[in-house]
Amino acid sequence: MLALLGVLFGGIFGWKHFQGSSGPGGGRPPTIVSTQTVELESWRPALPSVGTIIPTRGVTISSEVAGIIRDIYFDSGQVVKKGELLVHFDDEVDVAEAQALEADRKLAELTRDRLQRIVNENLGSRSDLDEAQAQVDSTRAQVAAKLATIQKKSIRAPFDGELGIRIINPGKFVAPGDPIIDLVSLDPIFAEYTLPERNLGEIGDQQEVIVTVAAWPDKQFPGKISAISPIIQQNSRSVRVRALFSNPDRLLRPGMFAEVSTLLPEKDAVMTLPERAITYNPYGNSVFVIDEDQGMKTVRRVQVTTGTVTDGRIEIISGLAAGDEVVTDGHNKLRNGQPVEVDNSSLPEMAGITQ
Repeated sequence: MLALLGVLFGGIFGWKHFQGSSGPGGGRPPTIVSTQTVELESWRPALPSVGTIIPTRGVTISSEVAGIIRDIYFDSGQVVKKGELLVHFDDEVDVAEAQALEADRKLAELTRDRLQRIVNENLGSRSDLDEAQAQVDSTRAQVAAKLATIQKKSIRAPFDGELGIRIINPGKFVAPGDPIIDLVSLDPIFAEYTLPERNLGEIGDQQEVIVTVAAWPDKQFPGKISAISPIIQQNSRSVRVRALFSNPDRLLRPGMFAEVSTLLPEKDAVMTLPERAITYNPYGNSVFVIDEDQGMKTVRRVQVTTGTVTDGRIEIISGLAAGDEVVTDGHNKLRNGQPVEVDNSSLPEMAGITQ
């Protein structure tokens, strides 16, 4: 039995040894990887963020007074000018009351004028004239208040813009504060986003910004920073930034989710790699560099210091040199000294901003 067991285990170990020695260098077969070399580029780095498109001016138009809608002068989505009449309430009763108050005003003025002549002839009391003048002032104020109420029953656009979807119809009773229609100004338009407080020294007024939105993925919208909040948000330690964009075609709409890139000054001779080549770890970022010796390629882990990321490419500050061949795909299971075989036949297109 001992002899049989020795033969059996000897055969197993011999087969394993044969399998292990069948690969290059006496180890496992080389791992297939894709690589790219570290390149020197002139590019414009950017600070990435996400934000929301908001209107430069936007309001939900409502009524200050109660009333029944008599006429509507707009359609959903219509572009209107400042002062354009949108809605007219029923004001027949108010007009009649204004006419009655106007008649009272005229009578009060006649009474005052008559008393003025009497007082001038020393035939009347000065106090009666003062009361008559007070009555004139009171009726004038009542007329002005009624005319203001009538004016408020004609709802006009407070600024140039585009109307939302109509939610009212003639005959509807509207209470004070009830919404009538949304009005927004779309050109120009804002994008509002946040950046970490560490980037505060890198941004400034009128700095260039690029926005992309899901509705137009192949289009970039250029703009400039118009305002930076003086307050750092305590919960996130970030600063709010607002950028202004020209929007003549009204492609950007309020509420859109936006990817925002705040452009930094252009840099020359920047070492870059595809971001997917970087292995991120708590103790530092690293890459696998290709070493070749007597026709055999192996990998070596190298710690690197990285910078900004722009369109899928990342800045290498230190740890590599231009021309180094670095593994970009297939590095998840690599270890130091492991043999590899380079296959760049299906290498993804390089992504980056190259000036």
